[in-house]
Amino acid sequence: MTRARHILVSAALLLALAAAAFAGKERIDLAAGDGEAVLAQEQEAQRRAVPGKPAVDAQQPQPTDNPGAVPPPQPNTPREFIPVPDRWRLSDAIGVQNEIGDPYKQNWLKGDRPIAGRDWFLNFSAISDTVMEPRRVPTPVAFASSARNLSNDQFSKNSQFLINQNLIASLSLIKGNTAFKPPDFELRVTPVFNFNRTQVDEVGLLDANPAKGKTRNDSHLALSEAFADYHVHNVSERFDFDSVRVGIQPFSSDFRGFLFQDSQLGIRLFGDRFNNKFQYNLAWFRKLDKDTNSGLNDVTRRVRDDDIFIANVYMQDFFTVGYTPQFTVIHNRNREDDRVFYDDNDFQQRPAVIGDGRSRRYNVTYLGFNGDGHFGRVNLTHSIYGALGTDKNNQFTGREADIRAYFAAFEPSVDFDWIRVRGSLLYASGDKDANDNTETGFSAIFENPQFAGADTSYWIRQGIPFIGGGNVALTQRNGVLAELRSSKEHGQSNFNNPGIMLIGGGADFDVLPELRVSTNINYLRFADTSSLEFLRNQGEISKNIGWDISAAATYRPFNNQNVVFRLSGAILVPGEGLKRLYSTDDTDQSLLYSVLANLILTY
Repeated sequence: MTRARHILVSAALLLALAAAAFAGKERIDLAAGDGEAVLAQEQEAQRRAVPGKPAVDAQQPQPTDNPGAVPPPQPNTPREFIPVPDRWRLSDAIGVQNEIGDPYKQNWLKGDRPIAGRDWFLNFSAISDTVMEPRRVPTPVAFASSARNLSNDQFSKNSQFLINQNLIASLSLIKGNTAFKPPDFELRVTPVFNFNRTQVDEVGLLDANPAKGKTRNDSHLALSEAFADYHVHNVSERFDFDSVRVGIQPFSSDFRGFLFQDSQLGIRLFGDRFNNKFQYNLAWFRKLDKDTNSGLNDVTRRVRDDDIFIANVYMQDFFTVGYTPQFTVIHNRNREDDRVFYDDNDFQQRPAVIGDGRSRRYNVTYLGFNGDGHFGRVNLTHSIYGALGTDKNNQFTGREADIRAYFAAFEPSVDFDWIRVRGSLLYASGDKDANDNTETGFSAIFENPQFAGADTSYWIRQGIPFIGGGNVALTQRNGVLAELRSSKEHGQSNFNNPGIMLIGGGADFDVLPELRVSTNINYLRFADTSSLEFLRNQGEISKNIGWDISAAATYRPFNNQNVVFRLSGAILVPGEGLKRLYSTDDTDQSLLYSVLANLILTY
C-alpha cells in the first residue's frame, strides 16, 4: 500500500512538472510573437515618419478635421434607418444657399443642382446682343427710280446706318452627372427675337418697291437651336462615347468657318475614341431658309432642297504634341431648279439674276485638310479644300460644266508676353474662262470666317453689291469670298466667280486683363477677272482690290463674358480693280468705311 502511494505521488509530481514546462514554453512563444509584432509596428511607424518629425504611432487613430461630416451611426440604431443626405441636400446642411440672380453661385437655373430626381438638371442662359453700325457701301441707282432727281449717274450716295438687336434665350434640360461623363440626354431650345432698323440714301435698295422709301424697320422670331441629344453608350472606362443629335443644331466644318458654319436642321452621330484623342462626326443637314433682314432661321418656310452630307475626324497630337489635324469630306447636293424664289423684300434670289438667269442644280464634293495647334512657339491654323463636282447649268454658257476649284488659308502667329503677332494668307481660285465647260471659282456652302480681322475687316463684314449684275453681290456679308451670288441666306453657290487672294498681318495687344486691342491690315486681289469682264462687258479689269485697314478694342469690365463691349473701325482704300467696277465722279464717296459698336450682356 505504501509502495503504491509512493508511485502515485511520483506520477502526480511528474505530470505537474510537465504541465508547468509546457505552460512556460507557451508563454515564451507568445512573448516572442508579441515582440516581433511590436518590432514590425515600430518599423512601419519609422517608414511613414516625416523627416524631422516624430514617428506616427500606428496604433493610435488619426484625428479628422471635418466638423461638417455626418455623424457615425449609433450602435443600437438599425442601419436601414440611418438618414444619409445626398450631395445636394448636404450642401444645404453646410450653409450653401442658392441665388438665382448670381450665375457664379449655387443656382438651379445653371445646373448646379437637380430640378427633379437626382440627375435631371436645367441650364438657362439669356443674351442681349446690340449692334450699331454706320457704314459706306458702293450703292447703285435703282432701275425704277432714284432719290437723286435729274441725275444720270448709275451710282448713288452710299452712306448707311444699321441697328440690330438680338434677344437670345437658351434652355437646356439635361439628364446625367455631366461633371464626370457626357450627358445621357439633352433637350435644348434657343429662341431668338430680332429687331433691326436700316437707313440708306437711295430708294429701291431696301425693297424692290421704291415707294417703301429709304428706311426699313423689321422684326423676326427665330429658332437658332432646337435639338435632342441622346447618349447611345460609352465605349471605354474613360467615357469615350457615341451620341446622336437630331434637330436644328450648330455645326462648323473647320476651325475657322471657311466652308460651312451655320445652325441648320439635321441629324448627327458623333463621339470619340482612345481617351478623346480621336473625335468624329457623321452628319446630314437639310438647309432651312433664312429671314431676309435678320439672317436668322425661318422655320415657317418650306425646307430647301439643299442637302449637306459630312464626315470628318479630328486627331489630337497626331503629328506632334499640341497640333490637331482634321480630315473632312463634305458633299453638297442642290436640287433647287424647280421654282423661282423671292425674298421678303421681293428681290429674286433663286435663280440668281446673272448670266442666262436659268434655274440650276449641282453636285459638289469638298475634300478638306484642316489643322489647329502649335509647333513650339509658333501657332498655326490652316484650311485646305478642293471642290469637285458637276453643275447641270453653267450660268454663262447654259451647258453642263465640271467644277474644279480649290481654296487654302493659313494663319501663323507667335506670342510675345502680352502681344500676339499674326499673319494671314488666303487664296481661293477664280474662273479662268467664262465660255468653257469648267468652273474653277471656289464657292462655299455657308461661310462665316474668323480670319484676318473677321467682322472687324471691311471686306469681310460688308456685302458689296455687284453693279450691273442684278440683285447679285460681289461679296457677302460676313464672308471673305468674291462669289457673285445673290446671298448666303437664300442663294446658291456659284463657281463662276473671280476668286480672291489675301495677304495680311495683325497683332493682338492685351493692354489690361480686361482690355484687348486688335489691329489688322490686308492686301486684296482678285485671282482672275475673266468672269467680271464677261458680266460687265468691260475691257481689262485690274486684279488690285485695295487695302483693308482695321482696328478693334474689346473691353470686359468684370474679366468675364457677362459684359463685353467692342468698338471697331475699318476702311477700304480702293485699288484700280475696285475703281474700275465702282467708278464715280463723286470723289467724296470713294473712301469706304465701316464702324461697329457691339454690346453683349450675358446671364
